[in-house]
Order: sequence, then structure tokens, then C-alpha cells
Amino acid sequence: FYGCAMRHKISAAGAAVVVLALAPGCTADDGSTELSITVTPAESTPPETWALSCNPTGGNHPDAEAACAFLAQQADAGTDPFAPVPDDVACTQQYGGPAVATVEGTWEGGAVSTSYSLTNGCEIARWTLAEPLLVYPPFAN
Repeated sequence: FYGCAMRHKISAAGAAVVVLALAPGCTADDGSTELSITVTPAESTPPETWALSCNPTGGNHPDAEAACAFLAQQADAGTDPFAPVPDDVACTQQYGGPAVATVEGTWEGGAVSTSYSLTNGCEIARWTLAEPLLVYPPFAN
């Protein structure tokens, strides 16, 4: 998944939590980050698409510095903001709205192709985590 090999650690109980750790000798700045981010707030609203690159920061993302800082923080923590919700996780059945987003490209040199929605509690949490990338805050007043 990443430009550097990743090790997956799964608890003996087969828990739904997967911990991603950078392989030995791999640093957070290996590889490149070039993303295309498309957010559609509602079916009747035209989508907005932004380009984002990091190291150096660039593109037409409305807050590229914050988005790249978020991605650097996630890489430093060894977490993957693009990981889907595991199939065996129970999610609250709440609806956060019709917004959808897609992210395509590379992060830390590895391929990214994911989508976000607000269809249940898990997806809402995932969107909220990635809000620096997606820009559209679904619960802003």
C-alpha cells in the first residue's frame, strides 16, 4: 500500500483493529503525496475537485498547508486516514447527510483510492478524521 513496506499487526483475538507500522528503515517522508480530492455536498450540488501535493506543499486545495500537516501527522503516528471501516465493525445507524467524497492518487509514495460518505456512525467518524483533506465540514453551523 505504501512506498515503504508496511507491517500489519492484528491482535490474537482477531480484533477489528489493525495497527500499521512503518517498516524498519522507512521514514515518513519516503515517497510522494499527490492527491485529487472531490467532494460533492449533495446530489444537486456540483462537485468540487482539488489537487493537493505535499513536500513541497502545492495544488489548489483551499487549505493545502493544513491538509499536508494532517497527512504528516497521520504518517508520523503510523495511521492510515484512507483505510476503510473494517467489515466486522458494528456502526451506529445514523445518517449524516448526502455528502460524498473521493480521494485518488499517492500518499507517502503508495496508491490511494478511497471514498467517504456520511451513511453511518463509522463513516461519519472517518469523514470527521479526514476533514482537513475534505474541507467540507458536514456538521458546521
